[in-house]
Amino acid sequence: MIGRLRDAWQTRPWLTAAFVLACLVTTGFAVRFTVQAVYWATHQDTPVQPWMTVGYIARSWGLDGRDIDARAGLPLPEVKGRPQPLSEIARDRGVPVEDIIARVEAAIRDLRADEGTDPGADSGE
Repeated sequence: MIGRLRDAWQTRPWLTAAFVLACLVTTGFAVRFTVQAVYWATHQDTPVQPWMTVGYIARSWGLDGRDIDARAGLPLPEVKGRPQPLSEIARDRGVPVEDIIARVEAAIRDLRADEGTDPGADSGE
């Protein structure tokens, strides 16, 4: 294998370099995909925490972040130009972070109920 690659390098260096680069890029994308798939597979329906942004919560719960923002009465990320963690939103509003978390959790329940995927609806909670 190495001998054939060496021969290819000597006869067609640009083509061989492009092939090696394509292999490296493909490997990088495959590793990134695998890492993200494993991470998000273990972080589904994660309990809401103060350090989380609405986007992280939306991804974890499989919902649209803008729908959570709208239902919970939270600012869109464009307000500060970047996503804000719930603790920062609470600080800016001068309310306890638990209030913001409760609003987000209520929005998640409402959105899941609208989709018919509320896990609490089946158990009678």
